[in-house]
Amino acid sequence: MSISVSSPDHDESELDSAINTTPLVDVMLVLLIIFLITVPVVLKQVPVQLPNARNIATQTKPENIVLAVDKDGNTYWDNQLITDNSEIIRRLEEKAVVKPQPEVHIRGDKDARFQDVGRLVYDCQRAGIQKVGFLTEPQANVAQ
Repeated sequence: MSISVSSPDHDESELDSAINTTPLVDVMLVLLIIFLITVPVVLKQVPVQLPNARNIATQTKPENIVLAVDKDGNTYWDNQLITDNSEIIRRLEEKAVVKPQPEVHIRGDKDARFQDVGRLVYDCQRAGIQKVGFLTEPQANVAQ
C-alpha cells in the first residue's frame, strides 16, 4: 500500500512508502551462515575411550551372599525370607568385617519395584559392603 504525498499539480513521480525487505533478508542470511559455521566449533566433545561391556560369568563362592527380591517386594537372604529391614542391615554389618569381605549378589524379579531393589543396594552401602552385583538370566539367542 502506498501513500501519495504529492499534490495533483506536481508532475513528480509518486513516493513509494513500502518497506524494502531485501536488506533484512540479506542480514538474516549472513547471520544464519555465521551461526552454522560457529555452532560445530562450540559443540566439541571430549575424546574418551568408552569401555567394552562383557558378560562375565559369576563365580559362586560359599561366602557370597545372595539377596533376592520377588515381585511382591519380599526380601530373601540365601532363600530365607527376611521381613525386617534392620535384620538385613545387622547381618550385612556382621559380614562386612569379615576378611576377605564377601560379595553381595542381588537377584531382582523383573516385575519388582525399583524401590525394593534400591533399598537393598542402600543397605549394603550403609553396612560397608564393597562389592555388590546384580544377577541376571543370560539372554536367549533368537534365531534369525
